[in-house]
Amino acid sequence: MSDEFYRMKRLPPYVIAEVNAMRAAARAGGEDIIDLGMGNPDLPPPDHVIEKLVEVARKPSAHGYSQSRGIPGLRRAQANYYGRRFGVDIDPESEVVVTMGSKEGLASLATAITAPGDVILAPNPSYPIHMFGFIIAGATIRAVPTTPDEHYFESLERAMAFTVPRPSVLVMGYPSNPTAEVVDLAFYERVVAFAKEHGLWVISDLAYSELYYDGCPTPSILQVKGAKDVAIEFTSLSKTYSMAGWRMGFGVGNKKLIAAMTRVKSYLDYGAFTPIQAAACAALNGPQDIVEKNRQLYHKRRDVLVESFGRAGWDIPSPRASMFAWAPLPPALAHLGSLEFSKQLLTEAKVAVAPGVGYGENGEGYVRIAMVENEQRLRQAARNVKKYLQSMGVNTPAGRSAG
Repeated sequence: MSDEFYRMKRLPPYVIAEVNAMRAAARAGGEDIIDLGMGNPDLPPPDHVIEKLVEVARKPSAHGYSQSRGIPGLRRAQANYYGRRFGVDIDPESEVVVTMGSKEGLASLATAITAPGDVILAPNPSYPIHMFGFIIAGATIRAVPTTPDEHYFESLERAMAFTVPRPSVLVMGYPSNPTAEVVDLAFYERVVAFAKEHGLWVISDLAYSELYYDGCPTPSILQVKGAKDVAIEFTSLSKTYSMAGWRMGFGVGNKKLIAAMTRVKSYLDYGAFTPIQAAACAALNGPQDIVEKNRQLYHKRRDVLVESFGRAGWDIPSPRASMFAWAPLPPALAHLGSLEFSKQLLTEAKVAVAPGVGYGENGEGYVRIAMVENEQRLRQAARNVKKYLQSMGVNTPAGRSAG
């Protein structure tokens, strides 16, 4: 009997889990760790959403199997969201499927459309499921850049010209996790045209659609004319409504891709608990002031993070969207690499961040910082970081403090 399982051999060690285990051990030992590693919102959902969950959960009929593709009311609610937010008409019967978070949706779609040996174009660095959902399904990954510039399209052209077999799927995610980069509608127009020319399916991860700053709303690829011919897009309620643990997401777009994913899901699950789906309807259909409130809160946290860490001696580019900052290692400590730097930051500064290499080899030299602690804790993290940097011989800029 062999324990050399095929898919396990294709998965590398999950280096982010190594830091997570260290964080958990430190907290179990009584240490006060400021956790900026996992993108786990620290805010509750709106009251009316929780009330709807409780209301429906009290109904005796609500505890049986649900619908794998999502209850009709929730699919309609998501279609209405696309209409009011992006001006896109969506058929809730054939162009929407409810997923248990965007992560499950991406994995189910990869299972549905991937054959062993298929080549998938995926960004590097990127959220791990963008690559490993397809690797688990038997595909081979060819990396493309995350930065949405001319180099991106040059890389796509090279991939189509020199890869055998020719790639069949292009995965992207903007605002990017982990890099927080954003794109405009013109970028999506070029992607859709490229996909149609080369016969590619496009998978867009739009999980951070509502966490944009500086007055620049993030677009959807489905706003492009004809995008539904080639594209599917995933969204999530996790960050928009602080419902991460509820595991509510959606796939929206191309009917063939939606049908394939729906069929696979019908074999794998019975859908999320019906009261959760009903509460998700309340989130999408109810008052939307929470969306702007959360956006402003993360915007303020971003500004506090960038300013206080800069005063501590660590200059961090200001992200234009998402709940993350993509921070290059302090130059004097770049030789440590992202994993060792993250370990030292945890043990010496009591601050947890995610090593960039965990998002792909091109993430080396960076760490991802999640803005999931309040402003006071962010400033405390900056003070801890300042002490650590000084202990390593990195001086705070003159006239600046981390307070």
